[in-house]
Amino acid sequence: MRCIFNGFFFFIALQVFSQETKLPAPLIAVDSLYREDQFYFGFSYNILLNRPPEISQNKFSSGFTGGFLRDFPVNKSRTFAVAPGIGFSYNKYFQNLVISKSDEIAIYNQISPGVNYSKNKFEEILIDVPIEFRWRTSTPESHKFWRIYSGLKLSYVLASKSRYIDSEYNIKVTQNQDVNKFQIGTYLVWGYNTWNFYGYYGLTPLFKSSAKINNQSVGFNTLNFGLMFYIL
Repeated sequence: MRCIFNGFFFFIALQVFSQETKLPAPLIAVDSLYREDQFYFGFSYNILLNRPPEISQNKFSSGFTGGFLRDFPVNKSRTFAVAPGIGFSYNKYFQNLVISKSDEIAIYNQISPGVNYSKNKFEEILIDVPIEFRWRTSTPESHKFWRIYSGLKLSYVLASKSRYIDSEYNIKVTQNQDVNKFQIGTYLVWGYNTWNFYGYYGLTPLFKSSAKINNQSVGFNTLNFGLMFYIL
C-alpha cells in the first residue's frame, strides 16, 4: 500500500512540474493623445488658367511643395483636427509668353509662330503658411486610414525668374515687380494611407493687373494637380 501512495504522489508532482508556465501577454502602450500627418511633401502638374487667348502652355509644368503642420485634434476620438503650418513651394511654367525688360519695366509678348527657341519658362519659390481642416478615420493603434483635408494657403514669393533662349536672344528677368508677392489659394487632399490626391487653385493671379499683353491682363491663375504624402 505504501508503494501505491508513493507512486500516486510522485505522479501528481510530475504533472505539476511538467505544466507550462503561462506568461501574461505583453502590454502594448497606446497613445490616446496622438497627432497625425505633421510633415508633408507633394508633387504637382501645374496648369495656367485665365490666360490671354494667344497664350498657351507647352511641355510639362511641374511643382514641388513641402513643410510642417502642427496637428490640433478638436474632438475626443481625434478624427477632426485643425493644422496650421509653414512650408515652401517651387513651381515652374512653360508657355509661349516672353517676358523682357526695358528701362526696368517688364514687357510681355507672345512668341511668334515658327520661331525656334530652346527655352521659355517662368519659375517661382514661395514661403507658404497653410491652415488645414482635417477629417480622418485614424485610431491610436493604426496609421492606415482615410483622410480628407481642405485648407487655405497664404504664400509669399521669395524669388521669381523668367528665362527665354533662342539662337539670337538670351533673356533673363528676375524679381519681376509685376509678380504678385502675396498669393492666396485653396486646396484639397483626399486619399488612403500613403497615396493622397492633391488639388490646389490659386485665388490670386500670378501677375498684377499692370502686366499686360495687347492691352489685356496677363493674369494667370494656377490649378495644380498631384500627389501629397504625409509622415509622422
